[in-house]
Amino acid sequence: MIKKVIITTLFLFYTFNINAQKRKEGYPFGILLNSEKEFTIFEKDTTANAVFLYERGDNYFDIVDNRIQVVKKYHAKIKIINDKGFDQSNISIPLYHHNNSTERIKEIKAVTHNGDTKINLIPSKIYEVDINDRWKDKRFTFPNVKEGSILEYSYTIVTPYIYNFNGWSFQSDIPKLYSEFNAKIPGNYVYNRSLIGSLNLSTNDATVKKGCFHVPGYPNDADCEVLKYAMENIPAFKEEEEYMLAASNYISRIDFELQTYLGLDGSKTHYTKSWKDVDREFKTDKDIGRQLTKTNFFEKNVPQELLTTGDALTKAKNIYNFVQNHYTWNGKYGIYRDIRVKEAFDEKKGNIGEINISLINLLNSAGIKTNLMLLSTRNRGLPKKAHPVMSDFNYIVAKIKIDEKDYLLDASEKLNPFGMLPFRCLNYYGRVMDFKNDSYWYDIKPEEINKQIIRTQVKFNLEENKIEGITKALSMGYNAVSKRNLIHKNSEDEYLNILEDKNKAITITSYELNEEKSNDKKVSEKYTYEINDASFDKLIYFNPFVFKFFSENPFTLEERNYPVDFGYKKGYKYNAIVVIPEGYALKELPTKKSIAIAGNQGNLQFECSKHSNNITVNFSLSLNQTFFPAENYSALKELFKHVTDVQNNSLIVLEKE
Repeated sequence: MIKKVIITTLFLFYTFNINAQKRKEGYPFGILLNSEKEFTIFEKDTTANAVFLYERGDNYFDIVDNRIQVVKKYHAKIKIINDKGFDQSNISIPLYHHNNSTERIKEIKAVTHNGDTKINLIPSKIYEVDINDRWKDKRFTFPNVKEGSILEYSYTIVTPYIYNFNGWSFQSDIPKLYSEFNAKIPGNYVYNRSLIGSLNLSTNDATVKKGCFHVPGYPNDADCEVLKYAMENIPAFKEEEEYMLAASNYISRIDFELQTYLGLDGSKTHYTKSWKDVDREFKTDKDIGRQLTKTNFFEKNVPQELLTTGDALTKAKNIYNFVQNHYTWNGKYGIYRDIRVKEAFDEKKGNIGEINISLINLLNSAGIKTNLMLLSTRNRGLPKKAHPVMSDFNYIVAKIKIDEKDYLLDASEKLNPFGMLPFRCLNYYGRVMDFKNDSYWYDIKPEEINKQIIRTQVKFNLEENKIEGITKALSMGYNAVSKRNLIHKNSEDEYLNILEDKNKAITITSYELNEEKSNDKKVSEKYTYEINDASFDKLIYFNPFVFKFFSENPFTLEERNYPVDFGYKKGYKYNAIVVIPEGYALKELPTKKSIAIAGNQGNLQFECSKHSNNITVNFSLSLNQTFFPAENYSALKELFKHVTDVQNNSLIVLEKE
């Protein structure tokens, strides 16, 4: 037994060293290791349908067609575990082009390994697809793919876009056993680089190689920085769940950004600017800076009392409402081009830049100091704070201060309350462009009170075999905005059909929107309903949750290596009074539950009690944080497991006397 253990250990050690050596040198194309052939399951994620066995990229600078270009070599092997992984056989390779410059791809090789059989991709099966005026794809599909196939491919891209040295993504939609990125960068190209995501590098090497880059006509060769980054056992990045910011915030990768180019003639070009540089450029920019100076135009084209009547807050609200009602948003953002506020005002339609710059002009005309704030929407990455990257921003809002209170304003949505940004803007922070002073970062703070409150009374109509109820529903904060938009976009019948589809057991018999108890941050509704074809036997089993906030757990992943982000704090309350019908007595109530997680960042309270001839049901779910880090995911998932269990499986049992 001891000998067997030693022999096995030596064999594993020998195999590991061979694999490590091959990783270091790079796998020869077309050669499979026994461990790759025998691989059947990724133990860290047994649900994976396919796995990268190996992935490597080599990027270096070279003289191609008498100009300096970047050469990008790529090599990968993918194991197909089951038929659900067949979609990994469809390969798309994006290529960028602009004006007379284009990225070129060559040396595409692809082979399907089925055991010892190799099926090569026929070059005629490679085709090109135009995506838009800047991008096209090279595409192909691996032949003869089946369960257990290993798909291997490689290619080389030559790109003239030196400033667009993109780096490397370690994570993808399937797991990876090993992913490695290598680069050789001449010393006269200085790049900022950053590691994004929560995963750690297994290899992080940087060395200098002397005289590695030669440009014809120049006597001295440039030294190069030689980089090697690698990760092992990389989990898949799964976007299967709700409540997250842009995936680009979390996918583990290395990003590069050209900071400075040191010319071979001794010149120096800075690509990464300071905020002072950006502030100065914005003042003279024709699309933003100059459009912010159109106060005279607006003063002549709006009612004078709009700019003069009331105190500062009253004027601000009136101007905000005027812009909301005057413009219709065309669905475009348009912050760096195509901003023409005069044309937009005349046409009563515009993009985000035109609408909110018009708002800024009007507020400044009314004597309310207003600054423009740049931000990035939730579906994009967070802006980098270390230095300006203007492409990080895609949105403009207005910032004002009245009586020492700050307000962020976006007038593009007709039903959005004053001081509440649309949900798409809740992306943590933005950059305020104060042209008289320095620009600065400013935190975006969502509305604090965002609740759904449902109060319902339930009676059993034994004679007609139906259940009758009356409900009062109150929506607050962002829930009220969503509710208002839903009501506004539909007729009353269409809206009631939506409510009935969401709560399939009920038929709504009357409805009232209580405008007296509603405002721009609150919607109050009242309706009666019936549940027909109810069965009343010796025992009545009744789930008091006629209306459910969460019928299914939104969190189902075994592991989530990125945070949960709700955007704003959330609260849910459900109160039901169930009238015990004559001739019946209470036999059983659901079990009480009280659960809190992560220092009361989220909690659930549920209790049923009997008072005279009524049963009172109280349910409360509070999410007191907008953001839950990945390490709290399992606790949040468990909390919602109890939430859905309470709503779906809580039964009141009544017994006939």
